[in-house]
Parts: sequence; structure tokens; C-alpha cells
Amino acid sequence: MRDAVKDYYGKVLQGSHDLQTNACCTDTAMPDFVKQGLSKIHDEVARRYYGCGLVMPQLLEGMRILDLGSGSGRDCFLLSQLVGEQGHVLGVDMTDEQLAVANSYIGYHMEQFGFSKPNVEFRKGYIERLDELGLADDSFDIIISNCVINLSPDKEAVLREAYRILKPGGEMYFSDVYADRRVPEELARDPELYGECLSGALYWNDFLNLARKTGFNDPRLVEDRQLVIDNSAVEQRIGHIDFFSATYRLFKLPGLEFHCEDYGQAVIYRGSIPRHEKVLLFDKHHVIERGRVFPVCGNTYRMLRESRFAEHFEFLGSWDTHYGIFNGCGTVLPFDTETARDENVGSCC
Repeated sequence: MRDAVKDYYGKVLQGSHDLQTNACCTDTAMPDFVKQGLSKIHDEVARRYYGCGLVMPQLLEGMRILDLGSGSGRDCFLLSQLVGEQGHVLGVDMTDEQLAVANSYIGYHMEQFGFSKPNVEFRKGYIERLDELGLADDSFDIIISNCVINLSPDKEAVLREAYRILKPGGEMYFSDVYADRRVPEELARDPELYGECLSGALYWNDFLNLARKTGFNDPRLVEDRQLVIDNSAVEQRIGHIDFFSATYRLFKLPGLEFHCEDYGQAVIYRGSIPRHEKVLLFDKHHVIERGRVFPVCGNTYRMLRESRFAEHFEFLGSWDTHYGIFNGCGTVLPFDTETARDENVGSCC
């Protein structure tokens, strides 16, 4: 299947117009600063973009970022503007044709961004075998990926390697496609369905269990949308399964609890994160207003205090008393297409 994916993305697809479905297409509102950044990306790089989400977490300046399955480099070049000349972005991809496009436009983009030297590089490799590229333990602040992990034949290895090379307090922030049930084996072997980012998708609960198994104990859903298969032939084969594009953030925090526990803690957001001065959307259940006391579980407290977010918050409370499970926690479906998010109210999980 790996060879089939290489062929599909290297030879079959010459641009997003060759896709048979809209699964590998980003369909989300983009902030103005992202639109401005995209306007500087070369047309050929943009045309070969096959992502399904917006992988732009907050606080990127000076960060060392790894893009798993970087393709033609669109996300890498977008991120390179945001990390600045003191930051660094490394893209890893297995497809020669995509890497050729990405490498050919490094100089073009550095000139567009006004940088004196490149802060982006691309390497050929497999996202399940990052150790073969000599990437050291605890060496990246952030790992991103955009609609690629569903294409991997060994998703556990991808997450395990990501956990290894992230710095403590670092995060994996990525968009991918998930299914509402396990995809039958005969569909998973279909090259077209696999290449279209459908039949390789994980059942959402299998993903959560896999994330926890590899050390990411409390995956946080940032946003999600249900996919509409707009190809009748494809829909006939796999339309009985519901697919979702979802963005998650996973923090490397050893000892993070499996459940959200209540220790009576709270945070106050200082409003100091650029472009998020009034409200910080941390995840789908944590929309934190500036200056307001915001009760959080022990896991959220640690995610904020032991990461690059720490200086932007005031932290209240201690670990002296345990009050049980944080109110509102429980096992629920992660993707809710019926209820609109109320951005004026925060809650935990």
C-alpha cells in the first residue's frame, strides 16, 4: 500500500483537481494572517496541496517544527513565515515528485519572506521511521501533519516516534480523517479509496486508544467536520461509513492522567498571545476569555503550565485536594455535528 500511495501522490495526482473526493481538501474558515501568508506561496506548491485542516497552532515564533508528510511544502512554507528566521521547519515526505517541487521553491519563498537564509528544509523518509533520519529524542517543539497519518500502514509507529522526538511539554498538532467505525479489510486494500484518505482512516476510538498507548494520554479535539463524499461511485462503495476531518492536539507530558481529575484549580488568561488577545481557543471545550477565572482540570492545568503557553497565564490553586473527576468529563462521541459550539462558555471535556 505504501507503493500505491507513492504512485497516487507522485504520478496520478498532478493537482487538487485530480482528487476523486473532497476528503483531502481544507474546508475551514481561515484567519486573515493565514490568507496573507498563503498569498506568498508559489502557485505550483499550492496546487499540489492535499490537506484536510488548518495546522496553525498558536505561539510559533522561534519554534522548531516537524511536518510529517510535507508533500509539496505548502504548510512548511506557511509555517516558516510564522516561526521567523530564528525558527526552523523540517518537512519529511516519501514521494520524490512532491519533494522535488518543495525543494525547487525554497529560495523563491525565502526571497518572498525577506529572509537572509532558509529556515526550511525537506528530507526523504518514512514518517514511521524517523529514527532512520537521525532525528534525536526531545528535539522538536511542535510536530504537525495534514491528512497524512491515515495513509500510513503503521500508525502506532508514527505516534510513538512523534512522542520520542518531541521535547517535554511539546505538542503534536495535526489534522486527519477518522471513521465512525472500523473500515472493512477489503475496502482498506482499495488503492483509490486509500489514496483518497478514506479507507486508511482510523476508527475514532481506536485512535484515542492508540494515542494513549503511545504516551499521549489526553488527546484534545480542536475542531471537526463531517465529510461529504461527492463522488457517486466512491459513495456507493464506502458511503455506509461516516468520515470526519478532525484536528487534535497531543501534549508530551509524562504522567498525564488518563481521566480529567479535579484539583480545584483555575487559570486566568493574560490576553498576551498575538492574534488571540481577547479569547484563546485552546480546544473545542476550552474557549478561554482574557482576564476571567477559568476552572480547569489537572490535565489542562499541566498542558498550560508545562508548555510554551505558561507565561501567558496566571495559575491558581494547588494539588493539595482531589475532588474526583472534573465536572463534565465522560466518555462521549468526539465529533458533534448537531450542536454548535458556544464560544462564550468554557467547559472541560
